[in-house]
Amino acid sequence: MIWMLILLLGLVGGVIGGVVGFGASILVMPILVFAFGPKEAVPIMAIASVLANWMRVAIWWREVDWRANAAYCATAIPAAALGARTLIALDARLVEAALGVFLIGVIPVRRWLMVRGFSVTLWGLALVGAAIGFLTGLVASTGPLNTPFFLAYGLTKGAYISTEAVGSGAVSFVKSLVFRTYGVLPWETIAKGLIVGGALMVGSWFAKSIVMRLDARHYAGILEAMMVLAGITMIWAALS
Repeated sequence: MIWMLILLLGLVGGVIGGVVGFGASILVMPILVFAFGPKEAVPIMAIASVLANWMRVAIWWREVDWRANAAYCATAIPAAALGARTLIALDARLVEAALGVFLIGVIPVRRWLMVRGFSVTLWGLALVGAAIGFLTGLVASTGPLNTPFFLAYGLTKGAYISTEAVGSGAVSFVKSLVFRTYGVLPWETIAKGLIVGGALMVGSWFAKSIVMRLDARHYAGILEAMMVLAGITMIWAALS
């Protein structure tokens, strides 16, 4: 029964993640923590995220902005390795609560900046990658943190989903390698991550038709609503 619930939530989370580029962990992480405990849930989600992001890249392959990814990943990947190593010896609940507050607070700031023509350059994505990469190593998911910066760079819909997925997928892969190196990712945990990731991949496939029908302006509003939900979830998880 617990696996049926995990797979169902994984399928729904895959659809949500396939539409907005993040959100799967919001649904799936609580049940993984309940079923396997927090220490195993984070590595399971890391493996599942790799598969989910690769699926999004495959679906929107032609719209990936590779220059943006090169700038982002150049700093995000080494920073994620450092963050994952730090996580092994650190309680990250306070970090997660702070990220939740940041996600909610950044929405009005983003709107204020967009009205004034604010945009992010490739150098800006490199700086963002270093910070978010390290934070991704510490907590289960920081996909929502990427959103305002990739939007400010000018990406939306398929281009945003695929470009963000390449960066997040690379970071999750490096995070998984670090967990494996330090003995917190046994083969049993990898197998569980692959199962959860399979459900996320199926959900991502169904999401494409939804994204194709969305207006770009409405799409930004959906992303902001999901950022608020993600922020509240992070704060609740850190304080519970």
